[in-house]
Amino acid sequence: MTNFFNRIFARYPIKTQRSLSALPGFVSWTLILFPVWGSLFIPYAVAYFVLFFDIYWFYRSFSLVITAHLGSKKIKEAESKNWLEIAKSNKGIGKVNHIVIIPNFKETEEKLRRIIGTIAAQTFPLRQIFVVLAMEKREESAQKKANIIQKEFADTFGGIFVTFHPDTPGEVKGKSSNESFAAREVDKILIDSAVIDVNYATITTADADSMFDRQYFSYLSHSFLKDPKRYNRFWQAANVDHNNFWSVPAATRIFSFFSSLWRIGLLVQGDRLIPNSTYSLSFLLLKRIGYWDTDVIPEDYRVFFKAFFAMKGNISASPIFLKTSMDSPLSSTYIKSLKNKYSQIRRWSYGASDDSLFIKWWLTIPGVPFVRKTKILFHVLLDHFLWPVNWFILTIAANTITLINPVFARTTIGYNLPVLARLILASTLIALIIMVIIDYRNRPKHLSKSRLREVLFPLEFILMPIAGFFFNSLPAIISHTQIMLGRKMEYKVTEKL
Repeated sequence: MTNFFNRIFARYPIKTQRSLSALPGFVSWTLILFPVWGSLFIPYAVAYFVLFFDIYWFYRSFSLVITAHLGSKKIKEAESKNWLEIAKSNKGIGKVNHIVIIPNFKETEEKLRRIIGTIAAQTFPLRQIFVVLAMEKREESAQKKANIIQKEFADTFGGIFVTFHPDTPGEVKGKSSNESFAAREVDKILIDSAVIDVNYATITTADADSMFDRQYFSYLSHSFLKDPKRYNRFWQAANVDHNNFWSVPAATRIFSFFSSLWRIGLLVQGDRLIPNSTYSLSFLLLKRIGYWDTDVIPEDYRVFFKAFFAMKGNISASPIFLKTSMDSPLSSTYIKSLKNKYSQIRRWSYGASDDSLFIKWWLTIPGVPFVRKTKILFHVLLDHFLWPVNWFILTIAANTITLINPVFARTTIGYNLPVLARLILASTLIALIIMVIIDYRNRPKHLSKSRLREVLFPLEFILMPIAGFFFNSLPAIISHTQIMLGRKMEYKVTEKL
C-alpha cells in the first residue's frame, strides 16, 4: 500500500500537496457551514450532529477535569521528592550532560537573565549543564546582550555559548531554523571535540520566557538513565502560563487557564503527549534525524513526527511531572496585549500547515505500526480540524437551524433542540467549577495581586464566548484558510514584557 501512495505522490507532487494542504480548511469550513446549508436540506441530520457535538464537548470537559486532576496529583507528588538523590542511584550519573538551547529574538536582557537564572538554580550539578544563547544575527543588539549575559554567567555552568543564526536563503525565519543552527554549532563545540559523550547528552529547547522547576534537570537525568529506550525519547513537563497570569487582559487569562490545565492533563494521556514549546530529547536522537527542520515556523510537532516516522514508530514522549512556568503575551498597552495574543494563536494554529506532511508520511513510510501511527495522527488532526469549529457549533448552531428552517422548528426535535443543547452545555459548568478549584491549587499563591482578585476571577468566564471567538476560532479559521489558499505566514515574535 505504501508503494502505491509513493507512486501517487511521485507522479502528482503538486496536486497531492495542494490537496492535503487544503484539508484542514476544507473540513473546518464544511463543519462551520453545515448548520447553514444543512438546515435547508437535511435538518434532522444537522440536529443530531449538533446534539452529538454537544455531548462530545460534555465528554471533553469532564475528561479534562479527570486528567488535570491526575496530572496535578502526580506533580504534587513529584515536587516533594529529592530527584537529585534519586538520580544518583543510577549508574552513569556523572556522565550525564544537559545542553539547553534558548532561541531568542529581540528579548530583553531581563528575560534572558531570568530563564538562565532558573537554570542556575537547578539542584543538578551545574558543571554538567551547558547553556546556548541562540541569537539571530539580524538583531542589532544581539551581540551586546549576549556579551553581557555570557559574562555574567561565565563561571556558573559547564559552559555558556552564543550562536548567531544568519539569514539563509531557503530557510524560514523563526525558532526552528535558529535552534537547528545552534544545535549544529554546539555539536561541533561539545560533541565532535569530545568534551561530552553524545551517548549521555540531552538537549533541551526552551522558549525565552520559560522558568524551569529547580529539579527539572535532576528529574530529567533520572528519567534518561533509567529508560532502556532513552535514545528514542522526548521528555515534556507541564508548560503552564503562570508567570504573568494576573497582569494580562482577562480574555488572555481565560485562555491561559484552559491551556495550563490542558497541558497538565496531557502528562497522563500516553500517546496524546507530544512535545510543545519547551521540551527535551536525546542529543543522539536529534543528530540521527538531522536536527530541527529549517523550512517551518512551528517546530515542536514537526520534530516529533519527523523522529516518529524516521525511527519506524519507536518514539514516544515521556512526562516530567513538574511545571515549567511561562509568560502569556503582554505588551505596553491593553489593546496591544490583545493583539499579541491574537497573533500568537494565529502562529500556533498555522501549525496545521504540517498536517499535509504528517498525512503523507502516514501513507508512504513503511514499517510503522498501523494502529499507533493512526491513533497519534488522528488526535492531532482532530484537534487541528476542530480548533476553529468548536465555537460555532457550541454557541450558534442550535439556534441557526430553527432560524433558517422555521418548519423544522415546529417539529419535536426542532423545538427541543435549543433547550437540549443549552441543558447539555450548562451541565459542563460543573466541570468548569472543578477546573477552577484545580487551577487555584496549582498556581503559585505569591503571584496573586489580591485575595479579592482571586475570588472574583470566576466572574471573568462571562467573557468566554467573546474570547473564544476572537482569540481562538477567528485566528484559527484565518490560518486554515491561508493554508488552504497556499499562502505562507511570516514569523512574528510574540511580545511578552
